[in-house]
Amino acid sequence: MTRKATIDDLQKGLEGKRVVVVGMAATGMATAEFLAQRGAAVMVSEIKTENEAGISPQRLRSLGVEVEWGKHSPESFLSGDLIVLSPGVDPAIPPLEQAREQEIPIVSEVELASWFLSPPLIAVTGTNGKSTTTALIGHILSTWGKRTFVGGNIGTPLIEYLLRTEEADYIVAEISSFQLEAIASFSPWIALLLNLGEDHFDRHPTFSAYAEVKGRIFLNQGPKDWAVINNDDAAVRSLCTQITSQLLPFGRAGNGEKGVWLEAEDTIIYRSDKGEERFSLERVKIKGMHNCENIMAAIGAASICGVPQGAIQEALESFEGLEHRLEWVGAWRGVNVYNDSKATNVASTLRALLSLDAPIILLAGGRDKGGDCSLLKKPIEERATALILMGEAKEKMHAALQGPIPCHLVEGMEEGVRLAWKLARAGDVILLSPACSSFDMFDDYRERGRTFKEIVRKLAEEER
Repeated sequence: MTRKATIDDLQKGLEGKRVVVVGMAATGMATAEFLAQRGAAVMVSEIKTENEAGISPQRLRSLGVEVEWGKHSPESFLSGDLIVLSPGVDPAIPPLEQAREQEIPIVSEVELASWFLSPPLIAVTGTNGKSTTTALIGHILSTWGKRTFVGGNIGTPLIEYLLRTEEADYIVAEISSFQLEAIASFSPWIALLLNLGEDHFDRHPTFSAYAEVKGRIFLNQGPKDWAVINNDDAAVRSLCTQITSQLLPFGRAGNGEKGVWLEAEDTIIYRSDKGEERFSLERVKIKGMHNCENIMAAIGAASICGVPQGAIQEALESFEGLEHRLEWVGAWRGVNVYNDSKATNVASTLRALLSLDAPIILLAGGRDKGGDCSLLKKPIEERATALILMGEAKEKMHAALQGPIPCHLVEGMEEGVRLAWKLARAGDVILLSPACSSFDMFDDYRERGRTFKEIVRKLAEEER
């Protein structure tokens, strides 16, 4: 009987190995191309049909990649020396279980990419703030003059770096829990865990299971590596006992300890063996306590890299923030409008509500991810003047959130935004912060957010 390939074998080279890539989205396409370039015999298995996927595999076919459409057949999976999962693939599907029984290695795309990366890797995970923190770290390093690749779950697959010819000085990657499920030796030089809140109960059965997966970002680190952690988050702190790398905490109160601390409303202090450095938030464009946490984490990572205080301060002040993350859309007749479409879980919407001081008209709802939306009831009653619910989860959310604040159920985004526009008065805020995924009505949170903004701007034009 032929000996099964091991992770150690595969890390030495992929030439002649048969690799099955599961999922034909952007990550799967980039993974398959990379593997083909490395001399592997590649098959991509996609559960959607070619028409449903709307993706042309012409480039892959020109590289000799096989494509299986409309199914995940056990025969295909069992034919591989290695199986690589795209982030959206459930690792518990039956063909993967059968492959595990046959001891076929199954890894995520970020695990595969990590085998061949040479620049220092900075990896960011957490329930909320991952994309903003990842982009901010990349912006700081670029402002410092370093060649920086920013990717991962933020949009550009990590493995795409290996398809490029230009070398980076640093790689900064957003890493999701889905990607961490199937790592083996993935070991970032700096790993950041921003926070832990209820999310992805449609994939992880319990909060403790979800937290355990997130904690895997530290799994393979050693004493020369760094773990940047949120000292204010009890669930994050509970993972510290398993961390073997150097700890750099951040949070609201430092009590003279080393770390990154919010000293005052507009001042962050970084303490290290070399002394103290202070950073002003007065001219920083991204606001709210959640963004203070993101900024503290980014300062910690940048400081470990050796970025001078002045370059960090300059970058903090020039960073514009990201689309769909509590993004200010504009102000019309005294009403400020914010697009927080990236808020796909309860914890993220809670942060948005606590970040805005004006009376809020909240638009929420979409596809339920299993979170406890009753946690929003008190802050909505304290901060909102109206609640507008849409999507598959609207009835469930209405049952959990109904109370003294008027609650309206609508059929879709257009109706919801028009109602919010009608209800809003000068000094109010219209906030889209769904606390749900977008897949009942939209392709993703980006399409949802852009649709929201288009409707808002159309209404503003109608009033001219």
